[in-house]
Amino acid sequence: MAKNFISNKDETVRMFRSNFLESLSHIHFSVPLFIFVPVIIYFSYKGLVTYGIGLISFFLFFMTGLVVWTLTEYLLHRFVFHWLPPGKIGERMHFIFHGVHHDYPNDSKRLVMVPTVSIPLAALFYFLFRWLIGPQLVAPFFSGFLCGYLFYDMVHYAIHHYNFKSAFWLKLKQHHMLHHYQDNHNGFGVSSKFWDLVFRTTFRRKTD
Repeated sequence: MAKNFISNKDETVRMFRSNFLESLSHIHFSVPLFIFVPVIIYFSYKGLVTYGIGLISFFLFFMTGLVVWTLTEYLLHRFVFHWLPPGKIGERMHFIFHGVHHDYPNDSKRLVMVPTVSIPLAALFYFLFRWLIGPQLVAPFFSGFLCGYLFYDMVHYAIHHYNFKSAFWLKLKQHHMLHHYQDNHNGFGVSSKFWDLVFRTTFRRKTD
């Protein structure tokens, strides 16, 4: 959706007439931690204690889940968040789901995923993974997947609101800022640039 401007302030815009719906569109960045850290602990306990999965196997499936999240993050951002359905309704849907973030990128209350979206998505992914790898191995896998999601949410918030000093974080921040301010058709990785490199959606260097 074409933007008239990009706000560089920590300010918001009203999206819904309903006060209730509007309240659901704002979230403090710490909320996902309170929701999903207990879930990660629960599934880690299930995997290690209830199912007796060995530490090496647990670690391998945990790390696999983490890697799968990074791909999921990339695909969701590229093909879902940046999908623009046709018509006025499609334009409105796009604005609600992601366009608002590009217009107000520093709105601190709209930088992490709201529970009304994250919880149903997490449940959907859980049952998909459970169907694919079974009720036991899904425990360490899903723990890793959720850790990847939380890392993404926290990194996304930090990129917009923290002043980094290390070269690694500064490069990651620059990658995301280029997506916002230069070319939103590239640079879909937020917590990692890996899949942008794989799928060749990194930013092209300008040449004279």
